[in-house]
Amino acid sequence: MKGPSGTIIPENIITKAPTAELRPNQKDSDSLPDYPVLDAILTILIDEDGSMNDCLKAGYKKRDITKVESLIYSSEYKRFQSAPGTRLTQRAFWLDRRYPIVNKWRDK
Repeated sequence: MKGPSGTIIPENIITKAPTAELRPNQKDSDSLPDYPVLDAILTILIDEDGSMNDCLKAGYKKRDITKVESLIYSSEYKRFQSAPGTRLTQRAFWLDRRYPIVNKWRDK
């Protein structure tokens, strides 16, 4: 049950910047905050049920928070269509976290 000896995954694949690879030379960081910032904002907004003000108090830029929050709300319909999945954190997307998807509802 052992794999082949030697390098399995080339180093350039491991160190390559994350990308959706939809355009030449595209990187995730072109349209998203860096992953440590993105993860922290998502943790506050989703796992901790926090607000934009909570993110601002934690020291994140309003531009980054607004972008992430907008992406969360604009993709909410995808969670309504999907089947329940494995819970990876304390709050599941399907049952524990539901936002209205009509009338451009937003937490102000």
